[in-house]
Amino acid sequence: MKVFGKNVFNELKSNCGQIKKVYLSSSFKDKEIISFIQKNKIPYVTVEKKKFDLMVEGNTQGIILDVKDFECKDIKELDLNQKKIVILDHLEDPHNFGAIIRTCEAIGVKSIIIPRDRSVGVSPTVVKTSTGALEYVDIFEVANLKNTIEFLKKNNYFVYGAEADGVEYDKVDYSDKMVLVIGSEGHGLTRIVRDACDEIISIPMIGHVNSLNASVSFGVLIYGIKN
Repeated sequence: MKVFGKNVFNELKSNCGQIKKVYLSSSFKDKEIISFIQKNKIPYVTVEKKKFDLMVEGNTQGIILDVKDFECKDIKELDLNQKKIVILDHLEDPHNFGAIIRTCEAIGVKSIIIPRDRSVGVSPTVVKTSTGALEYVDIFEVANLKNTIEFLKKNNYFVYGAEADGVEYDKVDYSDKMVLVIGSEGHGLTRIVRDACDEIISIPMIGHVNSLNASVSFGVLIYGIKN
């Protein structure tokens, strides 16, 4: 998997083993990064700028990293003592996924669960958007979200689904151990996942806009929930 940018490199350099090779544009001038690559014997090659610019789409800042593919964790590895867990119900936009990962890391949420099929995975865009947060947040991939929710309920988690027609989130008395479920950008929660939730919560909307971006909604809720 190829990712790019100085920030991505600076976040990944603490774990050099996952970097297979670095491609530098012939115009790249960051002496500190070049020195780090050389001192740590990370394989690299300098590529003529015109050819380099065709390697990937986006603002590379002159550096592309070929890294090991991200491996999601098995649900059996999930720490069932943590207070907050996030489930993403068939999210589709990698920018939203990356932003949610970044917000989770900022607030101290350690685990995100995603479905194996019909959902955005950990792509180069997700890695770049999360700006290093993937190093500190575990992603769990499961075959069946409903079964996963039932498993979490059996382990004393109360499951809250975010949807427009729910109880206003700031009027809810939250459980000590909770799961927050965010639906997809276009369709919200799937019916089977919604039915499996213990309670549906919403963000009150008083303006003319009647919906928010999935990652924005998540940020409002995860910071606004008091338990």
